[in-house]
This record gives sequence, C-alpha cells and structure tokens, in this order.
Amino acid sequence: MEYLRTLKILFKLLPPAMALRRDRKEWASDTGAKTGRYRRNAQKALDAFVSLGPVYIKLGQWLSSRADILPQPYLEELSKLQDAVPVVSFEKIKPIVEKKFGSLDAAFEEFEQEALSGASLGQVYRARLAGQDVIVKVKRPGIEKTIRRDLAILKRILPLGLRLIDPNLRFSAEAMLSQFIDTINEELDYTAELANLKKIRNNMDNSAVIIPRAYEEHSSREILVMEYVPGIKITDITELDRQGIDRTRLVIDVHKVFFTMLLRYSIFHADPHPGNISVTDTGRLILYDYGMVGRLDDESRRRLVRLYLALVEKNPSRTVNAMNELGMLAPDHNRAVIEQAIGLTVQALHGRKPSEMEVNSLLEIANKTMSRFPFILPKHLALYMRMASIIEGIYKSHDVDFKFVNVLREILEEEHLVKDAYVEELKYTLGNFAKSIDAAISIAPELKRYLEDNRSLQLQNAGRHKFGLLSGSILASAVFVGSVLLYQYEPAVAMGGIACAAVIMAVSVLKKG
Repeated sequence: MEYLRTLKILFKLLPPAMALRRDRKEWASDTGAKTGRYRRNAQKALDAFVSLGPVYIKLGQWLSSRADILPQPYLEELSKLQDAVPVVSFEKIKPIVEKKFGSLDAAFEEFEQEALSGASLGQVYRARLAGQDVIVKVKRPGIEKTIRRDLAILKRILPLGLRLIDPNLRFSAEAMLSQFIDTINEELDYTAELANLKKIRNNMDNSAVIIPRAYEEHSSREILVMEYVPGIKITDITELDRQGIDRTRLVIDVHKVFFTMLLRYSIFHADPHPGNISVTDTGRLILYDYGMVGRLDDESRRRLVRLYLALVEKNPSRTVNAMNELGMLAPDHNRAVIEQAIGLTVQALHGRKPSEMEVNSLLEIANKTMSRFPFILPKHLALYMRMASIIEGIYKSHDVDFKFVNVLREILEEEHLVKDAYVEELKYTLGNFAKSIDAAISIAPELKRYLEDNRSLQLQNAGRHKFGLLSGSILASAVFVGSVLLYQYEPAVAMGGIACAAVIMAVSVLKKG
C-alpha cells in the first residue's frame, strides 16, 4: 500500500519539480516576459499538493514562504493554501467531539455544523458553551495515521527532490525536513497548542494584541476550545478603510508585535498568515492559532539582535559576521560577494533603491564565483524566516509608507536590546582579534622553534638585548598582522592594534640602544 502511495506522490510531484528546476534558473535574469508561465506551473504545483492531502498541503504552506527555494510567482500561488483547504463533512467530525463531550445538545447550547475554516490538520467551528461564544478546533478524523504514512515517504523523497531542483539546496534540505516534521507533529497535539497559547498570552499581556483565552478543562489532544473574538481580516482593505482604521499604523503594530515576540521572548508565533490575524473596529490586533510556534535559545536570539542592529546601523560587514555566527552561510562562502549583496539590501532598507546596474553587476560576480548565494537556513531559524516572510506579505498587501528599519530601531530601543547587542559585538570582536594574533604568530614556526632550541642563549647578557629586539619584533609583527586581518571587520579596533604594534617596536628599538 505504501509502495503505491509513493508512486502516486512521485507521479504527482515530479512534473512540478522539473518545471520548478527550469523556472528557478530563468527567474533571476527574466524581465517579466515569462511570468504567466511561472504562474501556470505554480498553479499545477498547488493542485498537486491539494490532491495529495494534508501533509502535502502543509508542505505547500511551508514552501509558500521559502523565497530561498521558490520564485515569487510560486510563493504567491502557494500562499492561497493558507485559507483555501477543503473541509471534511460535519458527520465525520461529530463523533470526535462527542467522544470528548458526550451529546452535543447536552454539552453545548449551540454548535454550528458549518465550519468557519478548514486547515490542513483540523477544522474550526463556532459554538456556545456556558453562556459564552467559543471556537472549537477539531482534529481531522484519521489524520495521525495519514501523517505517519506520508511523513515516512517524504523523508525519502524530499531531500532527493530538492537536490534535483538545485544542488545548493542540499545545505538546507535536511534542516528544513527536520523542522517540518517537528512542527507538524507538534501541531497534531492540541495540548501543545494550548501550552503555546498560554505562554504567549502571558508574555504579551500588556501589548497591543488580543490573544483569546483557552478553556483548558474542555480541551484535549484532539479538541481545543477558545473564546470567540471576531474581527476584520488583516488583508480586508475595503472593510478596514470603511471602519477608518489607520493602515500604516496597523502595519507598524503587526511588525512590533511579532518582532518584539521574536527578539524578547523564548517563543514566538510562526504562522501569521492573514487568516490568523484580525483587527477590532478600534484598530487593535487579534491573533489566532498557536499550533506553529518558533523557539530561539538565548544565544541565537542575541545573535539575531546583533544582525538587526547591524542592519539599522548600515554595517554590511557586521551583518555578515552575525549571519555567519547564526550558521546562515555555507562554509565556503565568498565574503566579498555576500557583503556586496548585503550592502545593496541595506541601501534598500534605508530607502535608497539600488540601481539596475548595481544589481546586475552583483549577479554577474555571483554567477562567476558560485551558482547562487550560499545561504543556509538552519533548523532553529526556519520558522523565524517563515514568520518574517509572511509579515512582509501583509505589509505589501497594504502598500503603505513604511520602513522596517525605523520600526526595528524602535523595538531595539524600547526593549533595551541595544546594549546587549553591543556587548555581544564586543565579545565577537575580541574573540576574532585573539584568533588573528594567534594566526599571525603561527606564521613563523621556524622562529618559534629557533627560540626554543636556543633558550640557553637567552640567559647570556651579551645576547639579551638582541633577543629583546627579536622578541619585540615578533610580537609587534603578530599584533600588526592580526590588526590588518581584523580591519575588514572592525576598522577602529584594528587601527588601535596597528598603533600598538608601532609602540611595541619603538620600545624594543630603544631598549636595544
């Protein structure tokens, strides 16, 4: 049975994979003439995911924010999977609810049989419980067995499929698959989602976002009951304008809520697609669905703050340092090319659009040195990238005057994160400086060996001054070479090191005299 299922999956996915392989190669240099073809191919991929069921619908949702894998037309088409998932009939859902509550009529004052929404793993219904309007989220029937079967197949075919599309994706294939499997397994357990909701609600208690209260005593692994908090969908521009909502302020609030969550706390909401964010008629955000969350350890979060501070301060070199520390660059990356790319990104973030000549020049250099920029998406950052990508999509849908770096600067200052970032930057700089000096000393092993072999000569007065000059020369050279190596990262510190080398050499010469 699994063999037949594998053949069906390969039959459905191989044609879209081959089309994607060609489209990726042409997308970077295309002038827009083939956009229609890209969209048609993306639609075929979407249809294939839907036809293969929940795991592949979830995979399509996951890929819809992966700009490192898919061209923009694919991202836009697959994003439709976020809300348009086929609904299972209520007759199949009812036994799951009654297993927990008994008779629906006895447990609920009202239970609407038409689902409010259908997700890839569960469905949402509106009901009335103990005089309160509630939302009842119910897991799809037989979903766990289906998930186990299809994940086993996916483990075999996805890494090979990504390598077929682009060999460079081998860097992120394993991390992506691991994160995807962890996430989908966590989403299957509604008690885990309940814990996520409570944690985030506690963290964001005083913020501008409304987080529904959960009914813990009525929830289980298969069912989650929450208070019903209606609102206007975040991308319903017509209704938002009719209500007089300031959409520029709204976009700023969305970024503040999600990036404060990311940079301040250990857990963040990782699925902020438009179906999961609504707005009250007073402009306050409402956040739903806590099945997909991301977690960052303290060290990774501090490095991420360093990355953002470098972007705010328009420093491509420090940005690349932070990216490397986060594990986002391949071991053999070309630093000069990456810094140039980051430099253009920084220009754009601060309001200066790079010229077409600059972009073309960068692509030409990149194509000569590597097939693509060697960015890796580590497992612990995959959900962060997903969150950031979806937030960007919300901003684009509103088309308002908004600069991310300005909001980012406010967040870093309001959350008192700038000082921590500078401390981390200093640690990184001093560590690099120490490594540079060590590397500089190691370039003269013959001199070190000479000193060790002739240690007895060092005790003779006649040779003491010569040794002092030689030792001073070696130390000054080490500091000088280390400072030169450090210059591309921290010019100010490097210049201080060069001055220090000059002082050491001068003292050695004076002592000789």
